[in-house]
Order: sequence, then C-alpha cells, then structure tokens
Amino acid sequence: MIQTCHLIEIKDLGKTYITGNTLVTAIDHMDFSIDDQEFVSIMGQSGSGKSTLLSSLGALNRPTRGQVLVDSLDLYGLTNEQRADFRSEYMGFIFQSFQLIPYLTVLENIKLPMAVTGRTKKAKNEMAREVIERVGLGAKSSRLPDQLSGGEQERVAIARAIVNKPPIILADEPTGNLDSATAREIMELLKSLNDDGHTIIMVTHNARMAKYASRTIRVRDGKSYA
Repeated sequence: MIQTCHLIEIKDLGKTYITGNTLVTAIDHMDFSIDDQEFVSIMGQSGSGKSTLLSSLGALNRPTRGQVLVDSLDLYGLTNEQRADFRSEYMGFIFQSFQLIPYLTVLENIKLPMAVTGRTKKAKNEMAREVIERVGLGAKSSRLPDQLSGGEQERVAIARAIVNKPPIILADEPTGNLDSATAREIMELLKSLNDDGHTIIMVTHNARMAKYASRTIRVRDGKSYA
C-alpha cells in the first residue's frame, strides 16, 4: 500500500497563552494536511485561532502541543537558527499591514529577504527587478511606500514574499485593507502565483476572497474543520 506524503501536516496542534492569571486557549485541537501546490484558505471569525495557526505554520510561533511537519520535517524539532534558515528558504510571508520599511524604496524593501542569502548584489538586484515587473510596479521601483496606493503597497509585500522563490506563501488577510476592486486584483495575482507552482495558505474572513482558493479549512473555537 502506497502512503501519501503531504507537503504540510498538522498533528494534534494546540497553543495556550497565559494572560495575567488566565489561561487562554488560542488553538484547542487541529489536525489537517495540505498538499504541494494547493491554494488553501483558512476561514474563521476574529479570535477563532486562524492567525495563531498561520504563525505556527510559518515556524514563528511554537505550539504548546503537537507537530507542524513540512516535507516530513518537524519544524519545532529544529533549533532557532535552523528554523530561521528554513523560513528564508521555504516560506514567503504577506502581512495585512504590509510591514514595509518607510525609508526604503520599493526595490530596497523587496530585497530585504535576500540579506542573509549570500547572493551577489547584482543577483539580488536582478531577482528583485524580476518580481517588481511580475507584480506590475516596474516604473515605481525607486518610490517610497508612502508614495504608493494601498494596492501598490500590497503588491510590494507580495513581491518581497516571492523574491526568494519560496515554495510556500503564507498570507494573513492580504486584502483586508483594500477596496473590493483592488482586492480582486490582488487575489488574481495570488492565483497566478499558485498556477506557477507556489503552495498558498491564506487567512481570510471574507467568503468572496476564499472562493479563489481550491479548498477551505474552517477554524472555530480553536478547532479546525477541513
């Protein structure tokens, strides 16, 4: 019997925090898998545990219980340095608040994830300019973030996430701060990245945006319903 190997496996995941004298359960129990080149949306109300889940998937937030396996590698069995190297190579992050450095240009912001890669300056510039063109900002590479619209800033954030060509892209409410027309443009861009082979995991509370994904995992009260 051939055993199916999933790209990502979440096993008996749990996460609790202590706030003052109160124990808060962010993730109660989650079990699911994601395959290579899937586009998965994670849906749930505010406080349901979806952002905590995404940060755990991204090797940023150690769970209290359970495992996060990527290509059968236990992320939280790694050292902090090994996890940082893993994130740099395997993961691209898109944040709702963009998190662009205000005093760096578009090009400089996009090059940030390559700082620790050991690539030459020429190679970094070439890779950054390639993704700038991909997201449609070729004419704005020397602008600062506050000279861009919200949609353009989100495109910079996407370019920064994909510049190292990571196989997995994690997006936390990527259209949450955008008008509906711009949101559709961003989702079409994410869909095209998925078509090119990236595995995309997107947190959203918007059912219209979730329709761009091939599958939805619903999160409620710290539990997942795949």
